[in-house]
Amino acid sequence: MSEPVSSIRNLGPAMEEACAKAGIGSAEALREMGADEAYRRLLLSGMRPHFIGYYVLVMGLQGRPWNDCKGAEKTALRVRFDALKAEMAGRSDSVPTGIERFLDQIGVVAKK
Repeated sequence: MSEPVSSIRNLGPAMEEACAKAGIGSAEALREMGADEAYRRLLLSGMRPHFIGYYVLVMGLQGRPWNDCKGAEKTALRVRFDALKAEMAGRSDSVPTGIERFLDQIGVVAKK
């Protein structure tokens, strides 16, 4: 039997829902893919990038409190986060957000 995503330290129902939307259905799957790949999938599913959310995920996968990230480690995580965000910003297969999502839903944006 698989464990829910929310069984991982720091991750609650909102992250579990976001992971489900991104196709990450269990804590085991999340652990196996790691924080960076999971965050890529979350961004592709339409989640807005947020540094704190990223490092909470990283800390949780390490079994550490969310606010345990400080100093040089936090700076290094920020570099990783910024690289992921930049990588995903140019992806054409990402889910539109904001007004683009609404326009897509009502059929104004051309299908890809």
